[in-house]
Amino acid sequence: MIRQYVLSILVEDNPGVLTRVTGLFSRRGYNIQSLTVGPSQEEGISRITIEVYGDEYVLEQIKKQLAKLVEVTSITELKQGASVYRELLLVKVAANDSNRGTIVEIGNVFRAKVVDICHESIIMEITGEPSKNNAFLDLLSYYGIKEIARTGMTGLERGAVELKRHGKKDKL
Repeated sequence: MIRQYVLSILVEDNPGVLTRVTGLFSRRGYNIQSLTVGPSQEEGISRITIEVYGDEYVLEQIKKQLAKLVEVTSITELKQGASVYRELLLVKVAANDSNRGTIVEIGNVFRAKVVDICHESIIMEITGEPSKNNAFLDLLSYYGIKEIARTGMTGLERGAVELKRHGKKDKL
């Protein structure tokens, strides 16, 4: 069955490591739905979060291939319910004097922040689960969305579980 998988990967900060990780996906014909990369809590180590769709066979193949890369130090699947997912969304909405207040109120309901305002548009920032951000966009589409920028999903496992550099790699 095709479903969403979110992988959290710790990698050494070496030139070209991101190219090697993403190249692994493209060589095997796997599409990356979203990708985020940033420093981890440990100097010299970055966390890559990849959202991919496929079946369990695809997931296992991806994990096995990632584990072969020298710079990959840990891999785990961030399972729904056992993990917290977030993404940042910036949206520019067409606005005028008559609808600006309504658009801001919609933003308030979703805990969005107005980061820029002018005569023709409003830019709002929202951080949340992708489904929440999609619902926000759906309501704003009535007013005319001019531009969208999304960071892609990132996440952490809930509770005491930690992905560590020298820890045991995910069960392969």
